[in-house]
Amino acid sequence: MLTNFILVSPLEQFEIVTLAPLTLAGLNFSLTNSSLFMLMSLFTSLFWLSLSFYKNSLVPTEWQLLKEFFYSVTAGIVQDNLGNKGEFYFPFIFSLHLFLLFCNLIGMVPYSFTVTSHITFTFTLALSIFIGINIIGIQTHGIKFFSLFLPRGVPLPIVPLLITIEFLSYIVKVFTLSIRLFANMTSGHTLLKIIAGFAWTMLSAGGLLAVFHLIPLGLLVALIGLELAIASLQAYVFTLLTCIYLNDVLDLH
Repeated sequence: MLTNFILVSPLEQFEIVTLAPLTLAGLNFSLTNSSLFMLMSLFTSLFWLSLSFYKNSLVPTEWQLLKEFFYSVTAGIVQDNLGNKGEFYFPFIFSLHLFLLFCNLIGMVPYSFTVTSHITFTFTLALSIFIGINIIGIQTHGIKFFSLFLPRGVPLPIVPLLITIEFLSYIVKVFTLSIRLFANMTSGHTLLKIIAGFAWTMLSAGGLLAVFHLIPLGLLVALIGLELAIASLQAYVFTLLTCIYLNDVLDLH
């Protein structure tokens, strides 16, 4: 019995498994469960969008209403944080929000894989966005972009210290953006696995424990609902912070 507990780990669900090994010029291009579910998230989001198109009728379908709601939520994020200048960046923001949402939701399906539970994915995504935002800032303001690290009216003696603090606080945005998504998804899925394993152990033990397994089972159902909400919320927060960081470089806040 002890061996079973050792073999079944709540962290096993985050293991990256190579499905189709492929090496070209010394570089690893293997298809893993992570890349597979990333592609599934992409194609599922595109398929969902195709379901929401009007089809030979002026009456919107349920899929259309759902897409319009998602569109309005994303448009609200862009309008509230970027204003009219956010229209140019809306396609990217919408695609980012939709992709992260489906990555999180597909990860809730039993025996699937949560792409956003790996810091490698979330950090790479956050770093790519961060680099792109800085390129936009430099293209928009030129050399004045670096005034972002030095507010006006600062006494000269503390300028070096303040620039260092501002620069570090600016760089840390990459880590906060990536770690927030990674930590929330990893901790939530780990908790679900632990509660599910606990309920199964009580059921397998038989007797009175088999009756009381309904308690952790009910808790598991409630946590699944909570985790679905967190999956949607984290996609929203990541998109919101992306808009806020983009607005900072456009307006030099």
